[in-house]
Amino acid sequence: MTIYHFVGIKGSGMSALAQVLHDMKFEVQGSDVEKRFFTQEALEKSGIKILPFQKENVQPGMTIIAGNAFPDTHEEIQEAMRLGLPIVRYHRFLGDFMQNFTSVAVTGAHGKTSTTGLLAHVMQGGKPTSFLIGDGTGKGQEASEYFVFEACEYRRHFLSYFPDYTIMTNIDFDHPDYFANIDDVFSAFQEMALQVKKGIFACGDDEQLQKIQAKVPVIFYGFGEENDYQAKNVVKTPEGTTFEVFIRNTLFDTFSIPTFGNHSVLNALAVIALCHYEEMDVEMVKQQLQTFQGVKRRFSEKQSGSQILIDDYAHHPTEIKATIDAARQKYPDREIVAVFQPHTFTRTQTFLDEFADSLNMADQVYLCEIFGSARENHGKLSIQDLQEKVNGAQLLSEENTSLLQKHDNSVILFMGAGDIQKFQEAYEKNNNL
Repeated sequence: MTIYHFVGIKGSGMSALAQVLHDMKFEVQGSDVEKRFFTQEALEKSGIKILPFQKENVQPGMTIIAGNAFPDTHEEIQEAMRLGLPIVRYHRFLGDFMQNFTSVAVTGAHGKTSTTGLLAHVMQGGKPTSFLIGDGTGKGQEASEYFVFEACEYRRHFLSYFPDYTIMTNIDFDHPDYFANIDDVFSAFQEMALQVKKGIFACGDDEQLQKIQAKVPVIFYGFGEENDYQAKNVVKTPEGTTFEVFIRNTLFDTFSIPTFGNHSVLNALAVIALCHYEEMDVEMVKQQLQTFQGVKRRFSEKQSGSQILIDDYAHHPTEIKATIDAARQKYPDREIVAVFQPHTFTRTQTFLDEFADSLNMADQVYLCEIFGSARENHGKLSIQDLQEKVNGAQLLSEENTSLLQKHDNSVILFMGAGDIQKFQEAYEKNNNL
């Protein structure tokens, strides 16, 4: 029996894949740095062994799955080479693995993780479904018919995949450290579109996606009249959202979701369209939509005294707008306080004005130091450059989180892709929450 050894098992995709293989009764172990990551909990629950990096972890007979973040010079990969073991990069392994199922790749600049989580949850109600989500969760079913997974455009990694179906949520300029501009991003999605085998579900409200060419049917969904699947008569309440779905201008059915904001309607609409196309029972789809609990680090709420604290991965201006929009729908009478940690100097520099515009939608803004990688040359850019553009923004450090205490009855959004959680943890500790 092959043992799969994951180099960098705490990565979100890696930990999810490890769980999928473990559930399918393969022997799985992995290694990583000693620092604690939120992905660890699920691995520990499954009883998957996590070792500190050292070349002794690599033994004859293993297959090595290497995380994208680790170069060939890494000591464990070097040891595997010396022993002549098979070494497969994460996205290559996934590309081969999915051929065993009817596969659905969920991709887009924003909304990938939430849509993958929702699709997996809904499809499981109808057929055995395995899934891999970018929040670090994965589940394998031995007799799976479907495999639902998140596919990332960064460094064109998704070009390793040839899925049966793809959902494309949107195309937006992000990852400015890799993509040159929006046209470069579009070319990556266009190349991906040509690799899909059965059908593409694309948001027709997105002007970039309207231009996608493919060898398979492209089915459009959205709010606009010209979409194949259209959401109309949307009713938003603090409890959730209800809307009617029209298929090519004919009323199909009414659906309710326990989530907030227009982006949540679009995510649900993509799922409804794909399930309808695969002839899944509509009553099952309705029920599953209503019981979705959300994914990690996407609008994750907890109550603290009179305040609601929300942890969210939003790290691009479009995502910040969507998160603030959702908070306003759910809590229309509360003050909305944004605590934002920019992620990477390149992204902060590229979208400085857009970040300011989206943050200005909140009632009060606190900014944390930019979370940059050691690889970046950040020149003279600092958090003060963003602070100058945001009305009344104050700087927040782990030491002065008590500034947030004065916002009674507020919703505090902790947003970012770096280690923004440490600010929330410091605040909770100071408040003895």
